[in-house]
Amino acid sequence: MAANAQWVWFALGSAFFAALTSLLGKLGVTELNSNMATFVRSIVIVGVTACVISLRNEWQRPPQASWSSWAFIVLSAVATGLSWLCYYRALQLGPLSSVAPVDKLSVALSILLGVVVLGEQLNWAVCVGGGLIVAGSLVIVKYG
Repeated sequence: MAANAQWVWFALGSAFFAALTSLLGKLGVTELNSNMATFVRSIVIVGVTACVISLRNEWQRPPQASWSSWAFIVLSAVATGLSWLCYYRALQLGPLSSVAPVDKLSVALSILLGVVVLGEQLNWAVCVGGGLIVAGSLVIVKYG
């Protein structure tokens, strides 16, 4: 696999661990407040990330980046936190088999944002795939 295609393996890892996140999160919020569960999850993520950075000897000073770069990273973190809070509450209230597919509408929304905000180009495969994600989520919500 070409070096520029290594992203596929990381994306598959992300999908696998996201599926585990859904399952384990659903099991975890049965006896915990969803907001507290998100807080604990966030602390653990900081610890795991610090361990990975340490093991790979990747600690470094933050690069001299523009204020807008820092602002986007901070806003991304806020969006992540809000997403997790919503996700864990949804898991607490609904079935995993419905919550996870609806959450994956983020894929279709990301495609849309990539086109509208970043000017990315659509092709037939992206349109069909995004449409199938939306259709699948709608089928699961209505008939699942």
